[in-house]
Amino acid sequence: MGVKIEVFRMMLYLSFPVTMFWISNQAEYFEEYIVKRKREIFPPGEELQRRELEAFKERMRARKEQRMLKSLSAESEN
Repeated sequence: MGVKIEVFRMMLYLSFPVTMFWISNQAEYFEEYIVKRKREIFPPGEELQRRELEAFKERMRARKEQRMLKSLSAESEN
């Protein structure tokens, strides 16, 4: 009887995470919960917010480029 209970426990331990992984990766679940929640938090119709975000990204990219140029020029001087 001991081997049968151990096999059952091992199947239970393995099947639970595999089942949860399979359920959580279903396309319907993803669309229903994740995408809808993201659209609630970040509404797609906010044109002003999108432009501000794009401007912020551009400023960060330019700042990063300036830092890289400074570090390269400092290295070339040495």
